[in-house]
Amino acid sequence: MFELSQTFYFEAAHTLERRLETESSRRIHGHTYGAEVQVSGVPDRNGMVVDLAVLRGAIAAVRDALDHHFLDDVAGLGPATLENLCLYIHRQVSAQVPGVSAVSVYRSASGDRCTYRPQ
Repeated sequence: MFELSQTFYFEAAHTLERRLETESSRRIHGHTYGAEVQVSGVPDRNGMVVDLAVLRGAIAAVRDALDHHFLDDVAGLGPATLENLCLYIHRQVSAQVPGVSAVSVYRSASGDRCTYRPQ
């Protein structure tokens, strides 16, 4: 079994309704996000788990949907949590690339990271 991965970055703003102790917060703010898509499998007769051009194309479409966008307006995303971003990226890439085994989304500046591994 082999695992290939491709990383990408995007910049985006969003709001997030949450309660911090006694007051409610829903400020518009933004982040630089990093993401990694991993594909697992056995190489085909050409020696590839997945053609990297196909994986990069699927990722480019997702990046275009997220980069420099207001995440609250991205259809199918829901609240812009790290968890929902993982699920969204997984759904979008998996529709074009078989074998997506994990998606991670992280914010290096704050040290936050989330990884989704479908069962």
